[in-house]
Amino acid sequence: MSTLNDYLIEKRAAVLARDARIAAGTFEPVRLAASVSAEGRSGVRRVRIREHQIISDSPPDFAGYNLGASSPEQQLGVLGSCVTHIFLIQAAQHQVPIDSLEVEVTGQIDARAGHPGFEHIPVYPHDIGYTVHIASPASREQLDTLFEAVERTCPILNLLKHPQSIRATLQHTRTSAAQTQASDAVPA
Repeated sequence: MSTLNDYLIEKRAAVLARDARIAAGTFEPVRLAASVSAEGRSGVRRVRIREHQIISDSPPDFAGYNLGASSPEQQLGVLGSCVTHIFLIQAAQHQVPIDSLEVEVTGQIDARAGHPGFEHIPVYPHDIGYTVHIASPASREQLDTLFEAVERTCPILNLLKHPQSIRATLQHTRTSAAQTQASDAVPA
């Protein structure tokens, strides 16, 4: 049976190979891309990234069908996934054994945000925090070193801590009311 520590051996080899490519100047930036479409009749959002798909939906109290996590929930999941992955990378680099690793992420969002009398409430997820549960024979000092490295190098954690400007454009394809009614009449 393979363990997390067996995986860390594979991860270390991959990290060292990537570091060698970076040092040799043969590693280029990776262009990231995602496409999201709203599905007819349900409003479910289908997120496409490379050959993967994720379904995003709202709970029933917001006209959703609860077919997937909402975007704010997915954001917390993305943060947890990234923190977990960077812990594994750092553990592999520093050769720190890990028997188990779990990251819990919490936050809140308030639907009243932006409404009259609630302008002070952020419209975005806030009060975000995470707890790392780690089982390891490593010393507390080794784990603190990993934790500091994760805090310093985790891309999503640092994106949330240090937001950037986002470019946005709107491309409009004008349709007629008849086309809209016809497309609504066709079963999805």
